Amino acid sequence: MNGSAAIAGIGQTEFSMDSGRSELTLACEAVSAALDDCGVAPAEVDGLVTYSTDLNNEVEVARSTGIGALTFYVRTGYGGGGTCAAVLQAAMAVATGVAKAVVVYRAFNERSKTRYGRPQPVAGWPDYVRRNAGGGSRWWPWYLPFGLGTPAQWSSIVFQHYMHRYGVTNEDFGRYAVLARTHAATNPAAFYAGKPLSLEEHQGSRWIVEPVLRRYDCCLESDGGIALVITSAARARDLRHPPAVIAAAAQGLAANGDVVSNYFHDDLARFAELELVADQLWRQSGLTVDDIDAAMIYDHFSPIVFMQLEAIGFCGPGEANHFLADGYGTLDSPLPINTHGGLLGEAYIHGVNHITEATRQLRGTAANQLSSVDHVLVTAGMSGLILSRG
Repeated sequence: MNGSAAIAGIGQTEFSMDSGRSELTLACEAVSAALDDCGVAPAEVDGLVTYSTDLNNEVEVARSTGIGALTFYVRTGYGGGGTCAAVLQAAMAVATGVAKAVVVYRAFNERSKTRYGRPQPVAGWPDYVRRNAGGGSRWWPWYLPFGLGTPAQWSSIVFQHYMHRYGVTNEDFGRYAVLARTHAATNPAAFYAGKPLSLEEHQGSRWIVEPVLRRYDCCLESDGGIALVITSAARARDLRHPPAVIAAAAQGLAANGDVVSNYFHDDLARFAELELVADQLWRQSGLTVDDIDAAMIYDHFSPIVFMQLEAIGFCGPGEANHFLADGYGTLDSPLPINTHGGLLGEAYIHGVNHITEATRQLRGTAANQLSSVDHVLVTAGMSGLILSRG
């Protein structure tokens, strides 16, 4: 990326369990807020990026927000794993001159409408879910007879192997959940604002997949929308807020991988996709783990945070448990993690809210603002970013 593109604007709706309006409305509210945030006129936007699973058609979003003709429009796959890849696509378009101002958007009613966290009859799933959850009819017959009907169940097979390998318990995972909720409690935009969680409360919550995941190890199911405006770094510096320069952006699909059911990897206790992504991020940026001031780690489930910390290189294999137990992750530690509360505490908008939080930290406007932030790492499992102060 060479710092050629930057996040110039961010916008979001409120995060709730029942938005009371359409997903298109949520998308347009977020897009309009992001454009207003940086002062870019809708007519200046010539690119749109969203997820392959987003139901909001680019034409309708453009028409409803005043955006005109598009020279670039693309969608990224693999659900939340592709979150940072959406920014990668936008940044490449800007860096190569294909587009001058690209908006990344994601909006859904994932709590009040289609709920990913609950088993759905195969015939009842919308086509986009079946297309993007591994091929639908191709693999469902192999999963459902064994009780693998939700992301929590798919992922827990890998998580339990990790637990067995390194002697990690659900109580250990609970320490991350407590950390996320501690940060969410002082974030007014978070669903769990004012509601910290104790380890005792975590351990008293019901099992979702025993002995791996309890209720508070699982991300929120949220209604809401988020949008980002990506322009050249030079243009962004002339706009309303200090830019979050895209120092590195990468995606990775490891051999024999899948979205959340990487059962054919040589070592199930390693996160091969993120290892591939991390190597690209360090090479692109010239930075190392020691240069990172904060990390926004994709946390749809608590255990995945442990595996990602190791894949990135913040600690060695099997050491994430001790890394967090020693105090890393807190706001006053050498590596604050998910300072907004993450997907467990703020909202689950497929991880895009990790990117907005990283941007706020670099601007100096976060609810839990850190004292000195120059470089923030953002992960999404199969993609990642390093954002730097402009």
